[in-house]
Amino acid sequence: MADYNFVTVWHIEAPIHDVCAAIQHVVRWPQWWQGVERIEALQTGDHRGVGSVLRCTWKSRMAYRLTFDVRITRVEPLLLVEGVASGELEGVGCWRFSRHGAVTVVRYDWRVRTTRRWMNLLAPVARTLFRRNHDALMRAGAHGLAHMLGARLLGVTQR
Repeated sequence: MADYNFVTVWHIEAPIHDVCAAIQHVVRWPQWWQGVERIEALQTGDHRGVGSVLRCTWKSRMAYRLTFDVRITRVEPLLLVEGVASGELEGVGCWRFSRHGAVTVVRYDWRVRTTRRWMNLLAPVARTLFRRNHDALMRAGAHGLAHMLGARLLGVTQR
């Protein structure tokens, strides 16, 4: 399997509560996040969402789709949301939120490996393309979130 470690940081001029609520309402992502094709709630978790299982289908700019389930494993209100992915991607994703004046900073760490055979076979030569695709999807999310909140996107950094 091919391993990937992505870090994306969004700077959005919006209240942290609004940003966190939008990220935590995953089933609504297709309404504002280009590239999120479908989110289906498979299991409901506790009052904070821990234990929830969501089936996520993403459509890439490279004309392929990935479907994987995410089990929410940790929620600290206004601080972080973490989940474990299984399916066509396996790994851990963690959203972290902080406030700097009027700006909410959102950091997303995504440590995953691909399970689709064709992706693993192509990884040695297509790794850069897969990274660019991920980065484009994350930029689309930042722009979509800012637009949905009526907020100003101040920047996106990726590594």
